Amino acid sequence: MPPSSSTIRKPAAAPKPLPVERSQRGIQSVEVGGQLLLALAHHGRPMALKDLAREAGMAPAKAHPYLVSFGKLGLIAQDEASGRYGLGPLALQLGLISLQQFDPVRLATPLLRELAQTLGHTVAIAVWGNRGATIVRIEEAASAVHVNMRHGTVMALRGTASGMLFAAYLPRAQVLKALADEHAAELRERGHAVPARVKSSVDASFEAELASIRAHRLSRVIDAAVPGISAMSAPVFDESGAIVLSLTVIGPTAVLDTRLDGVVAQALRRCAKEISAQLGAREPTTRSS
Repeated sequence: MPPSSSTIRKPAAAPKPLPVERSQRGIQSVEVGGQLLLALAHHGRPMALKDLAREAGMAPAKAHPYLVSFGKLGLIAQDEASGRYGLGPLALQLGLISLQQFDPVRLATPLLRELAQTLGHTVAIAVWGNRGATIVRIEEAASAVHVNMRHGTVMALRGTASGMLFAAYLPRAQVLKALADEHAAELRERGHAVPARVKSSVDASFEAELASIRAHRLSRVIDAAVPGISAMSAPVFDESGAIVLSLTVIGPTAVLDTRLDGVVAQALRRCAKEISAQLGAREPTTRSS
């Protein structure tokens, strides 16, 4: 017997449907029934009829015929044991096709410009490439920051906001390999012999930094890579909870708000959360342990 409505915590109100141009006429019954699908998507798990109807703003008797039709189409499925309704196989297929059409960098680029204009600081996108965290988009602010960063620049895992962010969320084995590669490159640059097998590790201090990044969903460096320049970075996740890119704000230390609850931090988190939502993101997996 399914639990009563008193044992079910009511989630936040479901998001409103996207606005439709006034000149376009729709089918009202489809829009009404669509509120049930929106409620299920927002809730994230199967629901009892009365709870689902309440979330969609209609009586159970009105909701039931829509659910029957959606069930025939495969948009909704009812669990035989509990009687609860969840999204069906067609809804899953549509979701996967939609995700395949979304390129994270393409989605983030327009928001990158908006973020740079709003904050008045340079903003960059980095993705994980075969050499590490790699800058793929830069939106310069009106007063450009003079740092050695351009498209294709690879950011170190230590001492850069983008690099540390990826180090916090990527699988530990991947992080250790990247750290070993960085160390080997440093040895070559100094003219030292590179061992056949370069060892790497994460010390307690760096481990604490990574844990803090995961706790705040934000990384920051102050006067680290370049004196007088600071940066903050926020993660964007995909539907599996994996990090797909970083959004990084760079600016002069004297004027960049580097507080973890400051204006820049809040704007970064909002922007990253919006892009993640478009990618169907869920809570990130703890990958570095």
